[in-house]
Amino acid sequence: MNLTDTEVAAAAALAGAEVVRARYGRLHSRIDKGAGDFATDADVAAEEAILDVIRAARPGDAVHGEEGGRQGAADAEREWLVDPLCGTLNYATGSQLVAVNVVLRNGPAAVADPFSGEVFLTDGETARVRSGVPGEERPLAPTADTRLVDVNLDPPFPSAPGFRAVDLLAHPGFVENFRPRVVSTTLALAWVAAGRRAAYVTDGGDLSGSVHFAAGIALCRAAGCVVTGVDGGPVGPGGRGLAVAADAGTHELLMSTIGGRGRTG
Repeated sequence: MNLTDTEVAAAAALAGAEVVRARYGRLHSRIDKGAGDFATDADVAAEEAILDVIRAARPGDAVHGEEGGRQGAADAEREWLVDPLCGTLNYATGSQLVAVNVVLRNGPAAVADPFSGEVFLTDGETARVRSGVPGEERPLAPTADTRLVDVNLDPPFPSAPGFRAVDLLAHPGFVENFRPRVVSTTLALAWVAAGRRAAYVTDGGDLSGSVHFAAGIALCRAAGCVVTGVDGGPVGPGGRGLAVAADAGTHELLMSTIGGRGRTG
């Protein structure tokens, strides 16, 4: 069967999610990455499952996986970015708040929730979610109604002292308008696109090509969210983290709290 790139992304993400779900609750071996970061055997096995799908469907494409690095022809025109288990620490400590991210660079993307059975996907123009029920699919509809803002508190913090995510939680304007949540996985980006979060904030540099963030950014953009850096500037080279909001009003409120310029991009 000749799959579209969107279907390849979805199939690959679901293959990784199946591995993550099947291995949940076991005692996992850890691979030290330094600075307190680590991978588990589940990360590695999920990435292999994802790569198997992509290789079978798109043998000429390159793949950049979080665990295995870049693989494929050096001159390949297309590259897939793969984060096989976003929320490794959550997973290793028994939490189900994790995501599997697969995206064709500057193209279609999928984010799978291994435990809900959902896969959030975009062809680059529209965004939708498939439930675990065969044939059940609906458009993603961002809304700020929940007032919940997910804030990533994981280091590093390159924008300090000008911006510290933890300071946002104590800002009077933030607690007046929003309610903080910390899930420590980019599944929260898919939740903004789906209307389950009003916004998402993380420090960082240019995250547009990150295996962790690129799929979620693609989903949010296709769903119609406002996507900028924490300084209100565009996401891309020279960018600073992410401030993703369900709508322009929410983004403006968020940026006024952060102290950014509040322009969209």
